[in-house]
Amino acid sequence: MKWGQHYKYCDAIMDKFKGFKNQSSAQIINRREVEVTAPDGEVFTVLCQIGAYLNEETRKQELFWLETLFDKNFSDDKERMINNIWRESMQFGIGGGILGISSGTRHEDRARIGNRIKEIREKRGIDARDLARLAGIDAANLSRIENGRYSVGLDILAKIATALGKKVDFVDINQ
Repeated sequence: MKWGQHYKYCDAIMDKFKGFKNQSSAQIINRREVEVTAPDGEVFTVLCQIGAYLNEETRKQELFWLETLFDKNFSDDKERMINNIWRESMQFGIGGGILGISSGTRHEDRARIGNRIKEIREKRGIDARDLARLAGIDAANLSRIENGRYSVGLDILAKIATALGKKVDFVDINQ
């Protein structure tokens, strides 16, 4: 698709989505960074050129498209979500081309919780398939949880904790 056709195509789609409100929200941090809050509240930093545009209308349109990409590709599997956003942003040339996307603000929490689940499971001598069966979840999902690649909901986390003889609780950060 040539650039002239690309902009006509984008304008036609923009007309179709006028008044549409995305669940994700994006804001320009500086010339090279945009912060996007996904529908679940997780925050991602996107390196792109949106902040460098001189035309305010162009900035607004590009932010809208970035929000739309996050909404359209939203998933608990953040790795897959980011890969889909990359692919589609390149296909449509959003943000003057995305240069990079952070793994989100909750990646460290997912990794820490997943490591802790695996540590307890192994200490008790429980096979991953057995824990998954006890918790009533798919073994592949348990693997993704233990590897910090899956954002687990409270219900599933409580089932895993119960199967391990634990409970989900709030503790002081410095413990």
